[in-house]
Amino acid sequence: MAAPQAPSPLRALAARALPYAPALAASGALGALCIRAVLDQAGRPALPLDDAFIHMQYARRLAEGGFFSFVAGEGYSTGATSLLWPVLLAPFYALGLRDLSLVYAIWALGLVFHAALAVETARLARPLAGPAAAAGAGAMCAGFAAFAWFAWSGMETVAFAWILTRTARLAAGLLEPAAVEAEAAEDVGQPAMPAGSDAPPAGSAATLAGSTAPPAGSAATSASSAQLPSAPERPPAAAARALGLAGFAAPLLRPEGALASLIAALALAVWAARPAPPSPLPASPPPAPTAPPRRASAISRLLDRRLLVLAPLLGPLVVPASNQLLAGHPTSSTTTVKWLIGNPNYDGPALRDALLQNLRLLVTDVLDGGQWTAVFLPEGSAAVIALGAVALAVAAHRRGRPAHAAIVAALALGALLPCTYLSFLWNRVRYVWPFAPAWLVMAACLARELGDAAQRVRRSLHYVTPLIAGAFAGALAARLPWAIHDLANSARAIDRQQVWLGRWAAQHLPEGARIGVNDTGALAYFSGRRTFDVVGLTTEGEARYWVAGAGSRFEHYEKLPQERRPTHFIVYPHWMACAPVLGRELVDATVEDQAILGGTTMIAYEARWDLLGSGALPVRAAPGERIFDEVDVSDLESEAAHGYALEPLADQRNVAVALAAPESDAPGEVDRGRAEIADGGRYYRTADRFVVHVGAPPAEARLVMRVASDDGAELAISVAGAEAGAVEVPAGTWVERAVALPAARLAGATPIAITLRRGAGFHAFHYWIVGR
Repeated sequence: MAAPQAPSPLRALAARALPYAPALAASGALGALCIRAVLDQAGRPALPLDDAFIHMQYARRLAEGGFFSFVAGEGYSTGATSLLWPVLLAPFYALGLRDLSLVYAIWALGLVFHAALAVETARLARPLAGPAAAAGAGAMCAGFAAFAWFAWSGMETVAFAWILTRTARLAAGLLEPAAVEAEAAEDVGQPAMPAGSDAPPAGSAATLAGSTAPPAGSAATSASSAQLPSAPERPPAAAARALGLAGFAAPLLRPEGALASLIAALALAVWAARPAPPSPLPASPPPAPTAPPRRASAISRLLDRRLLVLAPLLGPLVVPASNQLLAGHPTSSTTTVKWLIGNPNYDGPALRDALLQNLRLLVTDVLDGGQWTAVFLPEGSAAVIALGAVALAVAAHRRGRPAHAAIVAALALGALLPCTYLSFLWNRVRYVWPFAPAWLVMAACLARELGDAAQRVRRSLHYVTPLIAGAFAGALAARLPWAIHDLANSARAIDRQQVWLGRWAAQHLPEGARIGVNDTGALAYFSGRRTFDVVGLTTEGEARYWVAGAGSRFEHYEKLPQERRPTHFIVYPHWMACAPVLGRELVDATVEDQAILGGTTMIAYEARWDLLGSGALPVRAAPGERIFDEVDVSDLESEAAHGYALEPLADQRNVAVALAAPESDAPGEVDRGRAEIADGGRYYRTADRFVVHVGAPPAEARLVMRVASDDGAELAISVAGAEAGAVEVPAGTWVERAVALPAARLAGATPIAITLRRGAGFHAFHYWIVGR
C-alpha cells in the first residue's frame, strides 16, 4: 500500500497557523480597544511604564552597534533585565521606526504574544481538563485584564509568560506523549477528540502503556468513542529540540526564566534516559548500508540526547557570563537594587521577616484581587486558585497525567519567586503575572471536575463544564474596561511627565549635558543626552550606593571624578533624597489624576557640587594637631575599612543633610569659610562600634564626634573596652563634641564604642581621632 502523500510545506504551515486564527482575532479586537484608549487620552502613541523606554533605549543602542550599552561611549551596562526583548525591537529601529513610531512595532509584538499565550494556555490545559475546559482556559487568558494591560505596555511580560507556558507544555508533552496526540492532530488541521473525551485512540501510546481510564460515569465515558484519524506528529527528537531551545531562551527574557530552564532540563533528562523506540520494519529490502554501523548510530543518538539536556541549563549562565566578561562581575545591577537575597540591609531575621511579609501579601491580597490587583482580578480569586490546585491533583489522578500536573504546579509556584524581591508590587505587579497561566489551567481543571460531578448526578448536564469555564472567563473579562482605562491613564501620565521632560531636555540642555535621573528610560530615549542613573540600573557601579541610602550616595559623589558627575538632575526630590546636590530649579512636570508615577511632580535642577567635601574636617582645628584616622559615617568604603557595625534596615536611616556649621566644644579656631556644610549620616543609633588605625601611640589624642539627637542624649565612649568618658548631646541640630582618649591604648588597630547611656537615640555623621 502506498504511503500517504505528505502535505506541501505551505499547506502544513497553514494548518499549523489555523489554531491561532481565533486567538489573533480576539487579541486584535482587544488591542484595538487598548490602542484607541491610549491615543484618546495621550493624543499619540504612549506607554504606561518608564521601564518600557529602557528597553527601547537598549534597542536603539543595539541598532547603532552598541552591545547593551545604555549611554553612547560608556560601554556595556548590566541593567537590561531582558536581553531578548531589546533584541526583538532593535531591527524595527534599524528599519526606520524611530521616536514614538517604534511603539507601533511594540504593540504589534504584544498582539502576537498575547494570542500565542492564549493558544499555549489552552494546549497546556487540554490533557488535564479536556477540550471544553481547555477552550475556557484560552478564553480566560484572552480576557485576563493583566495580560491585556501588559501586552500593550511595551514590556516583555506577556512574551515571558508565553515562553514559560510553552516550555511547560513541551516538557509535559515529552514526558507524557500520549496526552498530546489529540493536540498534535489538531496542530496539523485534523479533527480532535470529542469534547469531554479522555480516552486515547486505540493503539496509541496511552493504551499500550496501560494509562489510567477515567471513572465510570465521567464525561469521558459518556462521550463518543470516535478515534483520532492518523495524522503526522512532531517527532520526539524535534519536540525535544524545541523544548531545549525554549528552556535556553526563557532566562534571556527574564531572570525568573531559570525555572523554565530547570523544568526543560529535567524533562529532557527523563526523555534521554528512555530507550529509543524500535524502528518499523521496512516494506522492502533496504539498499546496501553506507552509514556507520548500527551500534555507532545508537551511541551517537544517545550522546545527542544527553547533550540536548545541557541546552536549557546553559540559558541561565548567559547573562552572568556576559556580565563577568564585559563588566567584571557576574551580577546585574537590577539584582543588586531589587533582590532581597544578598542585600546587605537584610540578613537573618530581617530577611526572613521581609520574605514572609511578601508571601503574606501575595496570598492575602495579590492573588485575591485586593487593593494591589483589583484592577485585574475579581475579589475572592484566591479561593478559585486554591480549589483549582485541588482539582489539578484530582485531574492528574483521573486522567493519568502526573507529569502535566506537576509541571503546572511548578509553574504556579513560580509566583513565589518575586517574593524574594525588595518589592514585587512595582509596575502593576508585573513580576507575578507571567506565572498566571498556570492558575488559569487550574481553574479549567476545577471547571472540568465540577462538570463531571454534575454529570454523575444527571448525565444530561454536559454543559456544566463549559458553563463554569465561561463564567470564570467572564469574571476576568469584566475587569477589562477598568484595566484599559488604567492602561491609557498611565500611558498619558508617563507621556506628560517623563516623555515631556525628555523632550524638554533635548531642546534646552547643552549637548554635553549629563542628566542625573531616577527614572532613566524616557529621559535617555528622548533627550539624546548622557544620563547618570542614580538608582544604578543603567549606570554601572551606582547600584550599591543607591541600596545603601542617600547618605552613602552623597559620600560617593564626593569621590566621583568631575567628568562623571551629572551637570543636571531630573528627579523626584523625595526619591533623590539628596538635597545638598540639587541646585537651581529649571522646570517641573506635574501630573494629577494618575496612580502609576513615582510622584506627582518631577523637577529638573542644575546640579550643585559646591558642598562636596565641606564636612570632611572638624569645624575647629587646634594648631599643631593632625588627624590620625577618621570614620566617615555613611561612606561605605570608610565604614568597611573601620569595621563600622550596621544594624538591619540601615538603609532606611541613612541620610544626607546640609546645615549650618555645628557648634563645637573642641579646642582651636573655627573655620569661618564653612558657614554651611553637608555630610552623610546614620540616624537613630543606639551604639556605634568601629576600629581605628593610629599606628604608634601618639603623645595625646582626642575623639571628635559630629553627632545629633532629636530629644537629647548622653553618650559613653570606650577605648579597647575601657571607658574613656561621656558627652552630652543637646536636642536639636548637630554638634561636635571632643573627648580625651588614653593615647597609650591607641597602638595599632583599636576598637572604639560609643554607647547610648540616656535618650532615645542619636544621629552619627563623622568621627575623627586627632592629636599630636
